[in-house]
Amino acid sequence: MLDDARFAPSGGNRQGWRVVVVKSAAKRRAIGDLMKPVWDEYVAIGSTGVTPFTAAPPANYALTTVTPGHTPNDLLDNIVDVPVVLVVAADLGCIAMMDKDLERPAITGGGSIYPFCWNVLLSARSRGLGGVMTTFLSRAEPLAASVLGLPPTYALASTIFLGHPVHQPTKLKRAAVETFATIDSFDGSPFAG
Repeated sequence: MLDDARFAPSGGNRQGWRVVVVKSAAKRRAIGDLMKPVWDEYVAIGSTGVTPFTAAPPANYALTTVTPGHTPNDLLDNIVDVPVVLVVAADLGCIAMMDKDLERPAITGGGSIYPFCWNVLLSARSRGLGGVMTTFLSRAEPLAASVLGLPPTYALASTIFLGHPVHQPTKLKRAAVETFATIDSFDGSPFAG
């Protein structure tokens, strides 16, 4: 699957991804333990009707109405038993962040990493496997760095879990094209495809 994924596009073809295949049960437990509080906070914030961890208003949320507790998560609670756990990191020294000087968080560098992650998921599906990608570990990057030996010039991009699905989804509910695509400007006429 990684052999398939490596053909993903990346800026300048620099291929700035690095993958840690996490086999050690102790390391899996450690990263699972780091992700659980993030999951709990994510669920608690989401329960207030606010999108968790946004960079745009209302980004300054406070957990005043709910307190994060342990919210069960089969994936994190059973991380030792997941067939494949991959942690994908981005080499910050070779990814062009075209928007790094704007007065908002940079996002364009993800264009050189997430196609690789998507290719991992597509390759898994072509083999009858299922996959889940999450960015929860990124929120705990300072602690995860010591568990995984992450150099300071790298950033955590995603954790990918692969295994045998109970069933392969064939239909998912998605917004219609005309609800998110417009012609010539954001306030342009809807584009129906």
